[in-house]
Amino acid sequence: MITEATKARFAREVAKYPPEQKQSAVMACLSIVQQEQGWVSQENEAVIADYLGMPEIAVHEVTTFYNMYNQQPVGKYKLAVCTNLPCQLRGGNQALHHLEAKLGIEMGETTPDGMFTLQQCECLGACADAPAMLVSDRHMCSFMDNDKLDQLVDGLRAAEGQQ
Repeated sequence: MITEATKARFAREVAKYPPEQKQSAVMACLSIVQQEQGWVSQENEAVIADYLGMPEIAVHEVTTFYNMYNQQPVGKYKLAVCTNLPCQLRGGNQALHHLEAKLGIEMGETTPDGMFTLQQCECLGACADAPAMLVSDRHMCSFMDNDKLDQLVDGLRAAEGQQ
């Protein structure tokens, strides 16, 4: 559920726009909800729509258009591997398949312990560093060969006390 503290964060974003254009803060509000809850539910979309005075479907259209918004719960770490052409040519698909094997899940799934969700994504704008990936929508990783992928996953598990 969206708290009053969350709505206060919404207000700070809305204040950046003229009063008649407060719907311009929709992406910021969606990002706030995702930061706090890990994903954006339809119920939270409805609250955002009400807060911004816009139709629920308009908020849902933004949520579904951008792949950075999770529409269902994801693991603690979301691993998004670029599979666009430049990354494919430099091993992006192999990186995705390596992670599937290492994690024991398929693309789009979450590990049973809730630690990792594996996704593919479109261009991350790091074609020269291919294959590239994004960890939890925040950390860009470059030149992700099998050794670097293993180090990343093992390091995240170690940080959580798992091996």
